[in-house]
Amino acid sequence: MKNKLLATVDIGSHSCIMLIAAFEEAPAQVAEMAGGMAGEAVESAESSESAANESAESSEHGESAASAESAETADSAAAEPVSEPDVSEPAAPSEPAASTAPRKILVPKLQKIEVCRLGDDVYDGDAEDEEGKRPISEKKIAELVSIMTKFRMDLHALGADLQAVVMTEAMRKASNSEEVIAAVEKAIWVRPRIISGEEEAKLTFRSVREWHGKDLVTIDIGGGSTELSNGETAFSIPVGALKMFKEMGPIPGPEYKKFVKEAFKDVSFKGMTKKPVYLIGGTGLALAMVFLNKQVFDYKAIEGLELSISDLDAVTTRISNLSKELRAMLPGLENGRHDIIICGLFWLKSLLEKLRVESFRISTAGLRFGLLYPPEVEPEQKPKAKRTPPWLKKNNS
Repeated sequence: MKNKLLATVDIGSHSCIMLIAAFEEAPAQVAEMAGGMAGEAVESAESSESAANESAESSEHGESAASAESAETADSAAAEPVSEPDVSEPAAPSEPAASTAPRKILVPKLQKIEVCRLGDDVYDGDAEDEEGKRPISEKKIAELVSIMTKFRMDLHALGADLQAVVMTEAMRKASNSEEVIAAVEKAIWVRPRIISGEEEAKLTFRSVREWHGKDLVTIDIGGGSTELSNGETAFSIPVGALKMFKEMGPIPGPEYKKFVKEAFKDVSFKGMTKKPVYLIGGTGLALAMVFLNKQVFDYKAIEGLELSISDLDAVTTRISNLSKELRAMLPGLENGRHDIIICGLFWLKSLLEKLRVESFRISTAGLRFGLLYPPEVEPEQKPKAKRTPPWLKKNNS
């Protein structure tokens, strides 16, 4: 196959996401852009893959309608005419040009979202064990197995190669993680691994960097945690939209001020302030769909969408003034997102204030994309030079 279909599965606290994508050669003008927005200038998928996507999309429901579209074809630059060589005298041997591998960009073909809400058990479930952890219930495990089985059937129908299955905050906190891992492996035929918050932040940053460049900060607000990275520093804060909902209900009250103060108590944003910010995750996608009034997920319309804090406040107020039933009818808020979205937006504003920015952009990239890029070699830490105290220098002289 010209462009091999690769896949990843991200099992989060609120949702499970399956990505099917392919690396495609970027057009010349995109390859020349140093980390420019490659996502808007990629070749369209082959017709056979498009047909497969349409059949897979028809089987989705609720939030599973979030199928990523292929970006439009970019016009390639016209080749410059080549002048004929002067044959009056022998041409001097020329040095071979350095071969440069064409730039490859990751193009989404299909994305499916299924709500699992594993965090319901972790943050508000059975009694805690000695380590303060709670188990994922048998009911939730059965629902998760059903989701993974559907994902496996889609992957096999489309001939996609599943590269990785990862679990994040909910499974980092679950007391019976091995039981859940075994059940998922049996359903999807790939053993999942639980990744740390730091690794999650790094992979998320990598996915955005490939499309938008290096000098930026990524915020990934999930159901149970939030990951931030600027490419050099990466960390996770154990606060997410679902976890906040469990503690404060659908709309945070006066207790939120104390909650935020405690959440930021040991967090340093050094090196991250006043930089372009990209928001990733379900909170960001839901915010974009409500703001644009998009009834279905539109990857090209959402990718890189810029919003101001005033826009964020307006959407938060609009959603907060609606009843639970009406909120559930807004685009992007179906299937359980409507009850946690306001918590996510409150938390987003607090993060933006800490980062000292007035606007931010939304990206459809994320952990599931970062898992498909080749691993990067961590830079070696140079040993710090030992400083000799002045009194020792005098004694040695």
